[in-house]
Amino acid sequence: MSDLLLSGSPVELSHFQGQDFYIKRDDLLSADFSGNKARKFHFLLQQKPHQLQRLIAYGSAQANSLLSLAALCKHQGWQLEYYVNRVPPMVQQSGAASNYQRAIALGASVITWPVELSSSQVEGYLQAKAAKDNTSLFVSEGGRIPEAEIGIAELANELQAWADKNSIADWVVVLPSGTGTTALFLQQHLLVPVYTCACVGGESYLKHQFSSLIKDTSRHPKVINAKQKYHFGKLKLSSYQIWLKLLAETRIEFELLYDPMAWQVIMPWLQRHRPNTTVVYIHQGGVRGNVTMLPRYQRKYPLEGE
Repeated sequence: MSDLLLSGSPVELSHFQGQDFYIKRDDLLSADFSGNKARKFHFLLQQKPHQLQRLIAYGSAQANSLLSLAALCKHQGWQLEYYVNRVPPMVQQSGAASNYQRAIALGASVITWPVELSSSQVEGYLQAKAAKDNTSLFVSEGGRIPEAEIGIAELANELQAWADKNSIADWVVVLPSGTGTTALFLQQHLLVPVYTCACVGGESYLKHQFSSLIKDTSRHPKVINAKQKYHFGKLKLSSYQIWLKLLAETRIEFELLYDPMAWQVIMPWLQRHRPNTTVVYIHQGGVRGNVTMLPRYQRKYPLEGE
């Protein structure tokens, strides 16, 4: 699995709904270790394998971080203990290509955390568990950790090198955000604006996440607000429709949780406010997650995509 050693991803010109844009194909980094999770967890590849024996993390049983960490631990020869609130039957019964089943095949141990713990107590519980020996390391949910800056700085360097090589001066970077870690650290290493939108918890949550890592708000990315409230993980017809249109027009598969938000919120805003600016969209990777998300959309909206 030497392909986990990231060596950059291509930047391709594409076109969607009358708008030219460039796309940073981080979905092509590796089948199991791609997108923003590969960038955030890149610092772990710099650890000497013998220094650790176990990674401890938590999140959703369907999360891209589960698969990314499982692939990384397989590569490094470590054990992954990944804690979840529950594993829904739909996930347990998902096909071999799903994030969950693929992570299990790579050797991950998916463990339900103690029922007496509230969600706010889980991180402290797992931190204490990892601290009991010097061969374990705890990784915060989704990679919202200062060390994530290492891999994201490399991404910023790749983007700047591409812009310099192609003599592009007026450009912006676009990507959706969960915790906002990738967007935040990209902005620290780029002079051009980074635009993002909140896919989890709304604008106030996202800005709080920024400030928890970097207090100076002048160094934060620009957050574009959605006109309507989105509920993370809830199936929304407009998200499915734009995902289908993107696939048909660009021939690129995007993931279904985050990417549709950016195309509904940020890209139209840029068309109105910065129509002549070169846009570079960062592909979020994580398309294996579509194995479980796409059937849900197809069942709810059976006439779409025909």
